[in-house]
Formats: sequence, C-alpha cells, structure tokens
Amino acid sequence: MELTTQEGRGARQGAALIVGAGDATGGAIAKRFAKEGLIVCATRRSADKLQPLIDDIRKEGGQAHGFASDARKEEDVVKLVDDIERDVGPIEVMVFNIGANVPCSILEETARKYFKIWEMACFSGFLVGREVARRMVARERGTMIFTGATAAMRGSANFAAFAGAKHALRALAQSMARELGPKNIHVAHVVIDGAIDTEFIRHNFPERYAMKDSDGILNPEHIADNYWHLHAQPRDAWTHELDLRPWSERW
Repeated sequence: MELTTQEGRGARQGAALIVGAGDATGGAIAKRFAKEGLIVCATRRSADKLQPLIDDIRKEGGQAHGFASDARKEEDVVKLVDDIERDVGPIEVMVFNIGANVPCSILEETARKYFKIWEMACFSGFLVGREVARRMVARERGTMIFTGATAAMRGSANFAAFAGAKHALRALAQSMARELGPKNIHVAHVVIDGAIDTEFIRHNFPERYAMKDSDGILNPEHIADNYWHLHAQPRDAWTHELDLRPWSERW
C-alpha cells in the first residue's frame, strides 16, 4: 500500500529503495539519497510512522514515497518492487536496513522468536535482494547495500539468534557480490560496530549516550554519508565490506 503520491515528476528518475527506514539510521540514509536527487521509496511495516520522514524530505526539496510493507512476506516484496518500478522509477540503489537486535539467553530462547529474528534480519534481505537484483541485472547497473552489525562478525552471549541471522545476511551479501559484480551490480555489506545516536540508546544506555558530545557514538548522518559514498564509487575500486565504529568502541 502506497502512503503518499507525488505529482509532476516529469521524466522517470532513479529510485532509492530504503527497506527499514526508521527514525535514525534508515531515515538519515533516505534523506541523504534524496539530497542527491534520487526518488526515495521508504518502507516500514507501519505506514503512519513514515509520514514525518516523507514530509521532511519534501520540505528540503526532495522527492519521496512511503510504502507499508512486510519484508518477510514474499508477496509483499514482489508487489513493492513491481509498484516502484512501474509507478516511480527504476531502482538504482537498494538499502536493506532491518535490525532485529533482540537479546535472549539460549536457555530461554523460543523457537518462534529465534525464527522470527532470522526472518527479519536475513530472510527478508534475501527476498528484497532477489527481487531488486532481477531488475538491476536486466539494466546492467545498480547498488545494493546490506546493513550488518558486530553480530555479523562474532556471536556474543545472549545474542545467539541475532548473531546467527546477521552472519547469514553477511554470507548472503558475499554470495550476491561474487555473482552480481561481473554483471555491474555493486553489492556491499556495512558492519555497524557501536552504539548509534538513537532514542533507544538514550533511554537504555545513558552512560553510552553521554559520549555523544565527544563523538563517542555513531551519528546517523555520518553513517548515511558512507552509504552514499559506496553507491558513488567507481567500479574499478568497489568496497564490498565497510566497518563503521566510533573511536570509543572496543574491537
């Protein structure tokens, strides 16, 4: 279901599909690509939560559409990509930014929650990546960026489900990059290693948030700058994996 429409677009411009356009990182990425002239197609499961982002982009002179879509459901993803390609423009860049960072002891983890975390953080990345890749390969161009986490590199206590899903997403991105790179599709995986300036961190980890003034946590706008730079890279110097962390992070 499309949330908003925009009249008078004229010629078909390229679109940036941001899957998981939340209030922090995803929203900042959407604004960055809109600033560069791409038509942003932002998605969340709840359409109402997208409107402030759409309004902000338009106030700055950008073009944006919001779509309510559940990336875990194949029919939703197929329809989303079809609708954008038909009604908005060719998808030039796709950013997969769904988190699912839910801690739980392995002794208490349920099969249902473990599976749901995998669906959100990995399976949905496959569905979106596959559908977008089919369009990009036909045009012989495009960029796909998958947001990873520290959990993609190592599993931590109480994060077995999240680590398993993020490890799998990283492997998916690697396989796609090796298959699609020769077809002129740039596939990148970004390891976000550190606390991000969000309401969640402010309320739940005030000691970490206190480091904001000394650049000790990640600024979503600076994350977004790096995503744009990945998209803008010439293909003779593509980055597949990029890790972003503040100076304060132990790694």
